Amino acid sequence: MSKNTVSARFRRVDVDEYDENKFVDEEDGGENQLGPDEAESCNFPVFLHLNVVSPPCTGNLMEALQAVLKNPPINTKNQNVKDRAEGLVLKVLSAFKSSDIEKGVQSLDKNGVDLLMKYIYKGFERPSENSSAVLLQWHEKALAAGGVGSIVRVLTARKTV
Repeated sequence: MSKNTVSARFRRVDVDEYDENKFVDEEDGGENQLGPDEAESCNFPVFLHLNVVSPPCTGNLMEALQAVLKNPPINTKNQNVKDRAEGLVLKVLSAFKSSDIEKGVQSLDKNGVDLLMKYIYKGFERPSENSSAVLLQWHEKALAAGGVGSIVRVLTARKTV
């Protein structure tokens, strides 16, 4: 026969905790995020070429790419910070030669490729002169490195750059 049917332990389980559709806005303190550091990034020749800084800079484009993707303003709600970071990333992406794009993408880890893909799609939202052609080249190489999963992760992410 049945054992102890009077038990009420099951009533103490919070079933709402396991609900997939329950939305909780995550507050990660994004007010302090300032995006990529331009002072740190100025050590690269791409910024001298783009008239972002005046002193002579050293380094290479791979390091510039790593630097601008280092501190993304994902949690901030300040649109000015996001726009400044996007502009900085697009300047670095535009400075690459088409033959060096694949090496640049290969230098990134999985999260870096996903972040790069976020910036690529953000750049597609507001195209400027010749930016779409450059972004399509980057998209091709990022897709080869990250696969379709990278696109799915970017398009379904709640936090944007």
